[in-house]
Amino acid sequence: MAASVVPESDSIRRAVSLLNAMDPGRFPRLLSRLLQKLHLKAESIFSEEEEEKLQIAFSLEKQNLHLVLETISFILEQAVYHNLKPASLQQQLQNIRLDQDKAETFASAWAAAGQDTIEKFRQRVLTPQKLETIGWQLNLQMAESMQAKLKSPRAVLELGVSDEDSKERHKTLLQRSFCGLSQ
Repeated sequence: MAASVVPESDSIRRAVSLLNAMDPGRFPRLLSRLLQKLHLKAESIFSEEEEEKLQIAFSLEKQNLHLVLETISFILEQAVYHNLKPASLQQQLQNIRLDQDKAETFASAWAAAGQDTIEKFRQRVLTPQKLETIGWQLNLQMAESMQAKLKSPRAVLELGVSDEDSKERHKTLLQRSFCGLSQ
């Protein structure tokens, strides 16, 4: 048997007991929403208003709801990282004592959307900023009022950087003088 990709910790055990007590009719929709938004790093999956509705729908305190959401996200991220097959995911979840119906719900949701989720993670940029453009200039100062023979090269780099999430571009200028390079 493969090694466990979901470790049994105190918080996982607490979350599993909360998951087992959740309404099985509403659970698939929650899981589906988490799968759709899992690849988005910068934004929250649920708004404050939606979290309040989830608290009421699943009869959970805010802290317990956050534990459940973080645990489900962690399990799904592990499934992405290890490229688990649905049956393997189901077995892993049953090993940490998740009820069979919830484990089957995870497996069927993973079978339906797992490959798309993995592909979205592959497309995701690992760093929050991406270098888009590079421009450069080399300026050479040949003289000053106090010095007749002056060779002072200065390089200017212009880097166009964009944020992954907002697609907003920023320009950064880097200037460097090369006094010792003129000989």
